Amino acid sequence: MTDITTARLSTGIAGLDEILCGGLLPGRSYLVRGGPGSGKTTLGLHFLAAGAANGEKTLFITLEEPEAKLRADAARRGLPLAGVAFLDLSPTSAFFAQVETYDIFTPAEVEREPFTRQITGQVGALKPTRVFLDPITQFRYLTSDVFQFRRQVLSFLRFLAEEGATVLFSSESSPEAPDDDLQFLSDGVIELYNDGLGRGVCLHKLRGSDFRSGRHTLRMTGHGLEVYPRLMPDTHRRVFTIEALPSGVPELDELLHGGLERGVVTIISGPSGVGKTTLGLQFAVAAARHGEHAVVYSFEEEIEVMLHRAEAINIPAHALLERGALNLVKVEPLHWSADEFASLVRRQVEQEQARVVMFDSIAGYRLAVRGEDLTAHLHALTKYLQNMGVAVLLVADSSTVVGNFQVSDVGVSYLADNIVFLRYLEINGELRKAIGVLKKRTGDFEKTLREFEITAHGIKVGKPLTGLRGILRGEPEWVRESL
Repeated sequence: MTDITTARLSTGIAGLDEILCGGLLPGRSYLVRGGPGSGKTTLGLHFLAAGAANGEKTLFITLEEPEAKLRADAARRGLPLAGVAFLDLSPTSAFFAQVETYDIFTPAEVEREPFTRQITGQVGALKPTRVFLDPITQFRYLTSDVFQFRRQVLSFLRFLAEEGATVLFSSESSPEAPDDDLQFLSDGVIELYNDGLGRGVCLHKLRGSDFRSGRHTLRMTGHGLEVYPRLMPDTHRRVFTIEALPSGVPELDELLHGGLERGVVTIISGPSGVGKTTLGLQFAVAAARHGEHAVVYSFEEEIEVMLHRAEAINIPAHALLERGALNLVKVEPLHWSADEFASLVRRQVEQEQARVVMFDSIAGYRLAVRGEDLTAHLHALTKYLQNMGVAVLLVADSSTVVGNFQVSDVGVSYLADNIVFLRYLEINGELRKAIGVLKKRTGDFEKTLREFEITAHGIKVGKPLTGLRGILRGEPEWVRESL
């Protein structure tokens, strides 16, 4: 389908416009559906406020909530409605006290004519370019049967389109009164969710245009709705040169034949406490010292603790942090969804020009996915970073302290271009550590393991451990005396 990118109307929500491939097509009618409290009315307020901000004439036709309440709710969320006109057709308190008798016609037939006349009169006088009707399902009670309801709604939407309006209308669906007919009548369907997976938004159709399918994260904030589109890595790309980024530790760079490259994903694997975070931080700090903007996202450790540990082993993270060359970001995974976190990373890459990104760790990131497919989300995020020429560091925990070697507990090793692993060694009753490279897709690497130490003077990498065998199975033994 050819995407029409001109003459779009913004919904007033940047993330939703991105899902809509630029916004709504003018002169069309769009259904906003969802359960109670999902944000349908707030979405309509955004749509009208965006139009009013552009100097357009906009109209809110409310069939349930009174105008005063809607304006008060909008003001609390910081949505300016000064230029928005209202047609308040909600029932007043006086309606309860009225006693009406109908001898020949049904109540629906009697009420429909003045109801319709008020709408056509207001639209004809104002000539709005944007209309939000909330909810259109109230029309069901002004018709005698389903066929008449369908004809009335279709006629009403065509009337608004002929008057030059783009229409958003909400529905109240239930098992007893589904809104399937409205989905057929509309040019697009925007569905909002508020369920066990959190808030979300999904487009089911958009006539005349392409759109981003799938469920995207929606958040209700103090200033309205925010939408975080699911990351589509193939839509982002930057021209870059693959070049090595050294670690600043000569022996480690020898092991890697120069360092880690731009546009590649490196998994740093090992059991708890072996030094994975410190090793990753060494790469990030070295890149920052050479003029690359580096960002470390910590899902587990507090930033103050990370800084204290870095300074204690002669890694100057604090000075680079003050200069803005290095960012350390604490991420509470239960607060962020995977889509929100991806948007945060995108801002760092596209606006702050981050060129080295570290995630500590995959286990913490898994909590942000909230039961969804971890591999799919991590694949999209790392592929996006690769396309943007970013060097990616993924810290992966291995529950195996000794015994047979494994890269990760979560099965994401296929994502890695490079795998650097750390292992515990027991030699002559002493606990020591080793570092090795399992693969390096962009070049050659040293095939031997080396001793790894974290000292007060920084990371120390020793000579190749050519005299040991059985390290990967957790049973090292000397072949000859070399240590």
